[in-house]
Formats: sequence, C-alpha cells, structure tokens
Amino acid sequence: MPAEDAGTVLPASGPAGIPPGAAHHRTAGDGWVQCACGRRHWGRLGAAGLLLARRDAAGEPVAVVLQHRAPWSDQGGTWGVPGGALAPEEAPEDGALREAAEEAGIDPGHVRVLGTVELVHPDWSYTTVLADEHEPVTPSATDAESVEVRWVPVGDVVALPLLPAFADAWPDLLDRLRRSGR
Repeated sequence: MPAEDAGTVLPASGPAGIPPGAAHHRTAGDGWVQCACGRRHWGRLGAAGLLLARRDAAGEPVAVVLQHRAPWSDQGGTWGVPGGALAPEEAPEDGALREAAEEAGIDPGHVRVLGTVELVHPDWSYTTVLADEHEPVTPSATDAESVEVRWVPVGDVVALPLLPAFADAWPDLLDRLRRSGR
C-alpha cells in the first residue's frame, strides 16, 4: 500500500530490547502504522511472511516452518511465520522470501511459492505467502528477532502459544495448503 494511503505513521525507531551486537536488518518500510482498526502494526508499507510447508509422499502438508518470536518484539514469545515490514517497491512475495532468509536462513531457491493470502485492514495489510519446500530446508534463528525457528508438525501447531492473528488464520491457511497440494 502506498505510504500516503497509510494511517498515522509512527517513528521508525527500532524495537527496544534488541540485544547489543545482535543482527537486526532494517528497511525503509520499517515503522509503526496506527491503524483505524485501533491497533498499531509493524510495516509502514505493509508486511508479509512465509508459510513454508513440507509434504509427505501423498502431497499432504506434514510440517511448517514457524518462528518463536523474540521477547522484545511486538507480541514477543509467540509463534508465527518468519516475516516483517515490506521495503519500498517490494512485492509481498519478495518481502516474505527476504524476511525468511534474514530471520530463518531459508534459501529462496529452495522454495516454491504457491500463492498468497492477504489480510487487509483500513490502513495496513499483511500478506501470507504460501510455499512448499522445493529442496531441503534447514531453518534456524539467524537474527535477533527469533528465539527459535523450526519445522513444526501441522498437528502440533495449535499447541504452541501462537501470535493471535496467526492463530486466527491458521485453519484457513492449513486448508489452503492442503488444497494446493492436490
């Protein structure tokens, strides 16, 4: 979404509590948006994340890559997909792949994008990029935004303390992953 269409944009100062010397990637899209929905959201130009699936021989998703968010981050301590603020002129698919590389060490060349699901708010949007593991992926926490990044069996996802928006979206996202494998 163009910056001029965004709600009140708060300063782009980084989140407090980042450990000294820890890797933390910045883009010109970093910053808070005070949305008309009553919440503030990270990403002046919107945000995107990668929901990467591993499938069994029958094509069913058996695990997804999830990120345990650092305690200092917004809604820290919860689990969700690697993702973050979009950079200027960046397509959501590109932003999600960039963020997954930065936060989880996921090589974009090992990923096959299946499609996107967009959550639209009055002044902000979040795009979940659905993808399959095309070549083996070994995710890991590669910057200060992650406590842990790992493959989680799809049946275990709901047992984790999920980021509330991801918890709300998970049933639909899993259904879409299942349908895309057919």
